[in-house]
Amino acid sequence: MQPRLITLTTDFGLRDAYVASMKAAILQIAGNHARILDVTHEISPHDVMEAAFVLAPMLALMPSHSVNVVVVDPGVGSDRRGIAIRLGDQFVVGPDNGVLTLLAGSREPDEMVVLDKPAFWRCTEPSPTFHGRDIFGPAAAHLARGSRLVDIGTTVASLTPMHWALPIFDDNGVRGFVVHVDRFGNCVTNVPVNAEALADAKLANSKLYAGNTRIEGVKRTYADVAAGEPVALFGSSGFLEVAVNGGSAADLLGMEKGSPVSLLYSGELRPDSDRGTEFATQAHTSIG
Repeated sequence: MQPRLITLTTDFGLRDAYVASMKAAILQIAGNHARILDVTHEISPHDVMEAAFVLAPMLALMPSHSVNVVVVDPGVGSDRRGIAIRLGDQFVVGPDNGVLTLLAGSREPDEMVVLDKPAFWRCTEPSPTFHGRDIFGPAAAHLARGSRLVDIGTTVASLTPMHWALPIFDDNGVRGFVVHVDRFGNCVTNVPVNAEALADAKLANSKLYAGNTRIEGVKRTYADVAAGEPVALFGSSGFLEVAVNGGSAADLLGMEKGSPVSLLYSGELRPDSDRGTEFATQAHTSIG
């Protein structure tokens, strides 16, 4: 059997030995049956939704039979469950705190188990503060070696619910907020590229109110504006992004995760919109 890919997404950072400890625990079990790929270890501490937002588009890029481990686990050691699920020909392992629900999206997992069998843990008494090393990593390693979900856990019928915070559309435009700031200072919002309301005709004369500025139109690339200028575009993540050509939108525009954005389809608000006043208020507030 070819080595299976195990991916890791955590909020551990790289300063400490947490990531190395989890990898060592995986390799003790999986050996040459697994290859390990780091998605990121720089998820904001305890931010379950950010973890799902970053990992979700990656799942489509992973090869068949990949085992994707996500450990953003503010409830570690509590009565929250450890879960493994199968989505088509891929597995996802992590805490039952909503992150797996977000990753599954609108589809129902093909299989779900609670990781309640100590024979498939690293030790019979796992650390109450490090289930990534002692439960989730080992579960992934056993799956990489060919174990079935029903071997490593007991079937469950449901996951802890969690829902994406969705943008609000109306006749004037769309309101959303920043869900992720990358290392370049690009501010990625929760406004999706494939929204029917965002037809090219509506975007042609649009204005985006973000941070302390107003950005004219939605462009195709960062280089469509002069160096140092802010730009709105749909990035590789498939979501509306606020950026600065050669700079940091977060720094220049005073934006951070949670900052609101308002995209108006034209320079004028339609008077027949029930939320027109809300758009106007938010846009005015955004530009100070």
